[in-house]
Amino acid sequence: MKTSTPRTVSAPCQPAAGRPRRRAAWLLAATAMLSGCSWFGGSRTPTVPIGTPGYVTGFLGGAVADEPRAALVAREILSSGGTAVDAAVAGAFAMSVTLPSRAGIGGGGACLVYNQRLRQVVAVSFPAGGRSAALPPGTDRPAAIPLMARGLFLLHTRGGRLRFEQLIRPAEDLARFGTEVSAALAEDLAVVAAPLLNDPQARRVFGAPGGGPLRGGERLTQLDLGATLAQMRSGGVGELYQGGLSQRLEEASLLAGGGLTDAEMRAALAEVQDPVRVPVGTDIAFFLPAGADGSAGTAAAFQAIQAGGAPGGGAMMSGASAGLLTMDSAGDAVACTFSMNNLFGTGRVVEGTGVLLAAAPNMGTVPPAPLAVGMVTNRDLRSFRMASAGTGQQAAGIAAATMLATALRRQPFDSGFAAIPEPGRGLVLSCPAYMPGGNQSCVAAADPRGGGVAAGSFAP
Repeated sequence: MKTSTPRTVSAPCQPAAGRPRRRAAWLLAATAMLSGCSWFGGSRTPTVPIGTPGYVTGFLGGAVADEPRAALVAREILSSGGTAVDAAVAGAFAMSVTLPSRAGIGGGGACLVYNQRLRQVVAVSFPAGGRSAALPPGTDRPAAIPLMARGLFLLHTRGGRLRFEQLIRPAEDLARFGTEVSAALAEDLAVVAAPLLNDPQARRVFGAPGGGPLRGGERLTQLDLGATLAQMRSGGVGELYQGGLSQRLEEASLLAGGGLTDAEMRAALAEVQDPVRVPVGTDIAFFLPAGADGSAGTAAAFQAIQAGGAPGGGAMMSGASAGLLTMDSAGDAVACTFSMNNLFGTGRVVEGTGVLLAAAPNMGTVPPAPLAVGMVTNRDLRSFRMASAGTGQQAAGIAAATMLATALRRQPFDSGFAAIPEPGRGLVLSCPAYMPGGNQSCVAAADPRGGGVAAGSFAP
């Protein structure tokens, strides 16, 4: 069994030294319940052949994520007739509940979106926003401007088919009725248990009845977060930015030391941007623009790998993140990465809302989170070929670039995962015969050192 070196995160959440990463047995069981497993190019890493016949018929696409439940939610949206965009939105909301250490309503992220009908790739940027220098009195842990909900709403406009409120419902149910703590979340909780549980609201959510943090397989219930999601589902995401929910968040965040203001939240917007383009033979690789990619440097890392060199890793930093990749039968695809700018953000939950506050970047010791995704389409046919996502602080860009280059060369995924330096982790979704049409060639995989999973099936 492979192990990882500990992450580096900044206050208030400091890592426990020397703790290995383990994949729980239930994760293997969850993988076995998927449509099937196969070996890619001699790789020993279990991969899901997206399109293996199962309880449904007709190719739907698939999803791969750093948290299993989010991948399964995304797959279910595809089986309900949703697009890759719908699946990414629902999977991201689900991850806000199931992996709040790295993704949340209080945080943000960025995505690359390929629309096959328009033959176009765009970047949707919604990073957990920075703050002005003038903060309200008592702000001892400045919170980032929460852009996750606005970003996912903007993402939905780039090719969503199902109603937006329908995509919030799975996350709402997971929060209200509870979900098992995954191996990925259990590991993050163990790393930051002491400082996180110092906050009484966080202790209510993440603390075990007998003391200490929740452990893998135990039940995580978030009633306040479920109510917040329900309010956004019924009243729209604008409730979080200029409605009654916004006012409650402002007032309660002051008590939590985050100091969010209604004016800042109202003014913060997600953006659609042009991606960085890198020609690769008859294909084009796309990456987030420099401002959205943070310090990941994914495009530069990819170019260095393609040239036969070794990409630079950069300085060690905080910025735990999580990735999600989706693709549908029409050949549309989405590659996203989300972050709280620090493991569990500020470590404080806003009372009455269940919202965990992300850490404001460039204030104190918290830099902007490295956000790393990549996508390749054919230059002439403009058909989808592959997508990747990387996490792991300074290694995030290298991870995403390495898996993209590995898939381009049609090498075993294991060789790519093994080449990613610690603490990097990668996700990959590849269709060597291109989409639409090449569905039998499509495979997806999550780094075996992490807690993610790939999910794909035909639908009836």
